[in-house]
Amino acid sequence: MNPQPVLVACAHGTRSPAGRRLIAELALAAKELRPGLVTSAAFVDVQPPTVVDVVAELSGAGRPAVVVPLLLSGGYHVHVDIAGAVADAEGTVAARPLGPDPRLVAVLRDRLLAAGADPRDPLTAVVLAAAGSSDPRSVADVENTADLLQRNWAGPVTTGYGSAAQPPVPDAVAAARKGGAERVVVASYLLAPGHFHDKLAGAGADLVTAPLLPDDRIAAVLLDRYDAVLRSG
Repeated sequence: MNPQPVLVACAHGTRSPAGRRLIAELALAAKELRPGLVTSAAFVDVQPPTVVDVVAELSGAGRPAVVVPLLLSGGYHVHVDIAGAVADAEGTVAARPLGPDPRLVAVLRDRLLAAGADPRDPLTAVVLAAAGSSDPRSVADVENTADLLQRNWAGPVTTGYGSAAQPPVPDAVAAARKGGAERVVVASYLLAPGHFHDKLAGAGADLVTAPLLPDDRIAAVLLDRYDAVLRSG
């Protein structure tokens, strides 16, 4: 009987101790929801072990694996870094990223409510703040998420980015004010604290939400991405 594939949870990587802890706890939460599942951590940047090294080690040991990107949209890291890491590794495949997903939007909405934003106020604008990517597929994923959030938000929901994509978060905040918003809230569309989240405090918004983690719904999305690959295989 073939062993159940290892779930390789592949995050971006961060120097933030809190960010590292929350990403590690996400993988642990997935194991708690799925007893017996073997998980491994990997990263595309900043911290070791790299996804290339983890995949090579598992493949060399004859262990099948599914790499699940702990990323909220499909940009360069998904389509180049992770895709490249699994391309020549026998028995290893990549899942799609965590977002877009309605459960992530539900977490976003909860973070907005916890920050004190009123979803019924048409003069409260939301800027969905993502890390950003030069890949148009990533931008489309973020815009899709903003559209899903808009369905249950009276005020306008727009997007802003930390890097690479347009507009930058401060510009999006300024545009929301120019558009007539009396209150602008930045919704942090980031998994955990780190460089991009730290920059949001200076974007000029009235409120900034906490990142998405910790939340058990995200662990459920992670497992769904893993399961979808097994079903398709």
